[in-house]
Amino acid sequence: MLLILASINFTHILDFMIMMPLGNFLMPHFDISARYFSWIVAAYPVTAFFSGLIAAFYVDRFDRKKVLMFAYCGFIVGTITCGIAPTAGLLMVARTLTGLFGGLIGAQVLSIIADSFPYEKRGRAMATVFMAFSLASVFGVPFSLYLSNMISWHAPFIFIGILGMVLLPFINKFLPQVKGHIQEGKKRESIGVVFSSIFKNKSQVMALFLTGGLMFGHFLVIPFINPYMEFNVGFTKEQTPMIYMVGGVCAFISSNFIGRLADKYGKLKIFIICLLLSLFPILLITNMPSIQFYLVLAVFGFWFTFSTGRNIPAQAMISTVVKPMERGKFMSFNSSFQQLFTGLASVVSGLIVTRDEAGRIYNYNWVGYLSVFMLFIMLFMGVKLAKHQKIQ
Repeated sequence: MLLILASINFTHILDFMIMMPLGNFLMPHFDISARYFSWIVAAYPVTAFFSGLIAAFYVDRFDRKKVLMFAYCGFIVGTITCGIAPTAGLLMVARTLTGLFGGLIGAQVLSIIADSFPYEKRGRAMATVFMAFSLASVFGVPFSLYLSNMISWHAPFIFIGILGMVLLPFINKFLPQVKGHIQEGKKRESIGVVFSSIFKNKSQVMALFLTGGLMFGHFLVIPFINPYMEFNVGFTKEQTPMIYMVGGVCAFISSNFIGRLADKYGKLKIFIICLLLSLFPILLITNMPSIQFYLVLAVFGFWFTFSTGRNIPAQAMISTVVKPMERGKFMSFNSSFQQLFTGLASVVSGLIVTRDEAGRIYNYNWVGYLSVFMLFIMLFMGVKLAKHQKIQ
């Protein structure tokens, strides 16, 4: 089950991740500004926010497997549409379509894990699925950039769509039905009651802003890594995929280890350590001087390890704020907040960063300072949530 969920996450995450390093190709190809590019990146998560929010009122009435299958089919169609988009405007429309379905996927994956594993083992289970992020970095992004170099920027989306179609029959056959949360005869709650039940619950509000703030702090930096490394620091299109590969290998190796540490020594303690260790690399990346490439790879490897690592205990802590019968609803809100703050991060980053005719990126250092500031606030939010939930 975890293997299938991790595979779903791999394609889902790769589809979102690949848009950012494709900035090197898309901005010159369509002759668009950094700001317009940031809006194309944001189209997916912002749409996913609204679809996840709407789904929150319905998902707990259905088998989680069926909801996941429906969302994944729509996601595949949207991704292939991105691959055949001929203009920047139509690409934005295609990203919006993909986000409409993609917004349902992450919440269902996390809900299935939380429904299937006790809290004592949830850190390890979360780590297994979060390894999909590492695999997307190790294999997915470099291979997708290779396809872009060899064929065109359209190719990665076609590749992800084909991968999704291959995965569908395995999901249908091997993923079990998840119906334990369904309460027969339960009266459907109104939208006002659902919002009220969540936003009157202090723990759930803190959990939502914790997950949103972590995404905002992280994805401020991500969209312009590739353009900055190529046009400012001077590395080539052949070198920059190595950044994601090395970073992904480090995160892949460390994820399971960090999940085990979180189960053994406490989620809060490991969250604090990982978050603090992830701050300094952000300042190095956004102020990167012309240094040897192996040093750049070392910085990114360190950053990927602990930026991925802090999310594993954080999601385990967040999963404690809701009862099983309401978990799908809350996880949809949780996923929606992740998507919203990810989209906002891209927009804010695009408003700060400027690009000249030669492609050079300016004000990227200010993006790094804002990222560190936001993540430092999330440190205190995580501590507050753990104390309120009386968990370690």
